[in-house]
Amino acid sequence: MDILRLSTAGSVDDGKSTLIGRLLYDSKSIFEDQLEAVERTSTQRGDEYTDLALLTDGLRAEREQGITIDVAYRYFSTPRRKFIIADTPGHIQYTRNMVTGSSTADLAIILVDARKGLQEQSRRHATLVSLLRVPHVVLAINKMDLVDWSQDVFEEISSDFVDFAAKLDFSDVATIPVSALKGDNVVTRSTEMPWYQGASLMHHLEHVYIASDRNLVDVRFPVQYVIRPQNGRGDYRGLAGQIVGGVLRPGDDVIVLPSGLPSRIKAIDTADGELQAAYPPMSVTVRLEDDVDVSRGDMISRPRNQPEALQDIDAMVCWMDGAPMNPGSMYAVKHTTHSARALVKEIQYELDINTLHRDLSPGLLRLNSIGRVKLRTTRPLLVDPYRRNRQTGSFILIDEGNNRTVGAGFITEN
Repeated sequence: MDILRLSTAGSVDDGKSTLIGRLLYDSKSIFEDQLEAVERTSTQRGDEYTDLALLTDGLRAEREQGITIDVAYRYFSTPRRKFIIADTPGHIQYTRNMVTGSSTADLAIILVDARKGLQEQSRRHATLVSLLRVPHVVLAINKMDLVDWSQDVFEEISSDFVDFAAKLDFSDVATIPVSALKGDNVVTRSTEMPWYQGASLMHHLEHVYIASDRNLVDVRFPVQYVIRPQNGRGDYRGLAGQIVGGVLRPGDDVIVLPSGLPSRIKAIDTADGELQAAYPPMSVTVRLEDDVDVSRGDMISRPRNQPEALQDIDAMVCWMDGAPMNPGSMYAVKHTTHSARALVKEIQYELDINTLHRDLSPGLLRLNSIGRVKLRTTRPLLVDPYRRNRQTGSFILIDEGNNRTVGAGFITEN
């Protein structure tokens, strides 16, 4: 059973948390005590209905203000698929939270209030989702019950979004009319909108095809841990990690980077036994035929298909810290399983997410800003463009003074 990672995005009060609560409730993925707690809180607040948004808005400040602040992850499954949902904030001041929640998503649900239509925040979220290379997008036009289930309203908003999305980079876009509060078209088809012949949101999530989104051409296996002989295991020596690209098979010729030492895959081990093939995002232990020198942070790839070893990095960076990024600053950089230090050489421009306008003289990057940055690392990073591989094409920047993650970077084409 595969896993679909999805994130939600949209303007404030569009009903993102309510939609996720409805998905969890109608798919019978919450415990009785959770539901009782939500019902109790709803009653205490004087709500006339059970506020399912409380299933995801867990922080006290979120409940008091009626907004989402932090990224809330929820897990549920159906007979067809497992799901990991990231409920991300809609406020512009929480852009960093949305980037965090969407960076690993296979699909993004962008919510629009049917009464308001496509808002500036909706366009901004769609642009961010495109920058993060989330391949699949669902436009969920919510609160259809408040516009009398109007087909004209749905088609007008849907047309506006499809026209806007044509400028962005999505594999596919689906539009679904829903009422998260009442449950229409969320898990089951609605009887209120006979003019809509498409699938419910849950049906779409269960059947959207994501296998082709993964890069199965470029073999990339960052080594996370070297398992050495111990506890009477003889001469066992394996390289543990998660495959982030390509397909590995016993007998394949490989090369260890950055040393450049060649070898061949002897076996691929898991807790359930040996495999004849392994692919992303599987975590495995690889055994090589030769006793070559390998350590954490190294990468295994094909001899004729290698990532670039770069010290001068061009990247789009989302800045996540209150202290701004300045040229000349030094940060720790974490890329796959490899660590180094990075100097900010230049901030080329800041991107206005709403208009896609480039400010060519930003001087610095402030909290929640996104800009094009040039970095110089102390050691080469084994990278691919983010467009080609989201794992080898991304990194985080860490403030060495307080160990806080201050930036998320996405490597651009050279």
